Amino acid sequence: MFIVEATVLAVGIDGKAKALQELPIRLLLMNTGAEAVACLREEEIGTVISQWELVDMRDGKFIRNVVAAKPTMPTIAFVEAGDQRQEIAARSLGVSAVLTDDTNEAYFREVVCQILGLSNLSRLKATSRASKKYRLPG
Repeated sequence: MFIVEATVLAVGIDGKAKALQELPIRLLLMNTGAEAVACLREEEIGTVISQWELVDMRDGKFIRNVVAAKPTMPTIAFVEAGDQRQEIAARSLGVSAVLTDDTNEAYFREVVCQILGLSNLSRLKATSRASKKYRLPG
């Protein structure tokens, strides 16, 4: 039997999403902040992972809005490596974790597991694919 632990909304991190494939989560992948906002209205989301700079929402606008609307929701922000301004801004918001865009897959997966309370990675084996690409109609 496969049990989905949490629904995770990931925005603007397509290349990094493969690191999460074997975790017992339902992964909703969005490319833009607008898609993610629509998804937040339609789905019950447990955790948000987002790139700080999105194509349609600059300067962390999406993650700022999420933290303001749902301050207890676990959030992970990806900032540009070496950009102290982005890192300070993200940490000042109180996001659960701030990672740089050059973070390796293993460390990213470890951080997600810690935030979701999935403590033993060696026991996590997916028997069916838990990831799902969520696309808006139209």
